[in-house]
Amino acid sequence: MPSPEHEWIDEAAGPVVRPYAVTGGRTKHDAGDFDLIAIVETADVPLPDSLVLGPEQERILLLCLAPLSVAEVASEVDLAVGVVRVLLGDLLDHELILVRQPAPVAQFPNAGVLKEVIDGIHAL
Repeated sequence: MPSPEHEWIDEAAGPVVRPYAVTGGRTKHDAGDFDLIAIVETADVPLPDSLVLGPEQERILLLCLAPLSVAEVASEVDLAVGVVRVLLGDLLDHELILVRQPAPVAQFPNAGVLKEVIDGIHAL
């Protein structure tokens, strides 16, 4: 029977691993923040021995055989996005994944460019 301070854990839940245990206590990765809509795909390289990767990273590599967004990866592995970003950074360091950042949002031209376009149209 769970102790009073852990009543939210039932017997069917199985072992609970805190997110910081999965990432070794890290909350960010040197590779930076992965955008939620960045596309992740497993690189076409031989996979390392399973002793090198954790089960979460192995699952990410299997999932990303077909391209998925960072948000989809987090949903599929049922981990917080912050944890997934750290794991993806580790995989990127080992060159096991490819990451395509989303295209930048189109920016409107400044007033000078618009005036030149209008002047060019008037000149026709």
